[in-house]
Amino acid sequence: MNTNAAEGLVQRLLALPVFRSEWVLWLLLGLSLMSVAVMVERWFFYRRRKLDFEGVKDEFSKALDKGDFDAAAKLLAKYDCLETNVTLAGLRGYEKGPESVEDLIAGAMSRGKAEYERRLSILATLASNAPYIGLFGTVLGIVRSFKEMSKDLANASSGVMGGIAEALVATAVGLLVAIPAVVAYNVFKGMVKDAVTNTDGLTRVLMAELKSAGKTAKE
Repeated sequence: MNTNAAEGLVQRLLALPVFRSEWVLWLLLGLSLMSVAVMVERWFFYRRRKLDFEGVKDEFSKALDKGDFDAAAKLLAKYDCLETNVTLAGLRGYEKGPESVEDLIAGAMSRGKAEYERRLSILATLASNAPYIGLFGTVLGIVRSFKEMSKDLANASSGVMGGIAEALVATAVGLLVAIPAVVAYNVFKGMVKDAVTNTDGLTRVLMAELKSAGKTAKE
């Protein structure tokens, strides 16, 4: 490919709408709105499912110690959260024995954890990719600025500097989208981890009681 043909191809490419940085800013704005929507939805989701774990655990243990599984089930049914839903799924099958209860708990845990982690992948994706999208917009803006400078080098300096400054806005916006997404993702992941840990603690109370009852029955 000769020089003239290469220059002609470059000019045609630069004339395409995709080589304008404005669409990148609109894309980042849309991603920012989506990120905020996910944050708000997840925040309300976790807030509605916040549990006084120690209080519930104590009441649950007392009911099991008395052998009153119905009361224990009614206690858990009052709440709609990972800890109580998973434990309740196992408690409802207590007559089948500890091994079956463990399987029921594992299945309920998988479903519940998936619900708790829903949409968090969106935040993780935005956190890792929004800066690159912003950088892409910056590169496009700089390329167009230098193209304008090549047309009229003597009078283009102020216009080029202004164009580069505008192009750098894309990088700033990309970081503005990514940073809150990173923070929210880490906070929500911590909430999920706490809920899983609490669930494990509550189900262990149930399993200890079932195994103890099984040993007593054998004796």
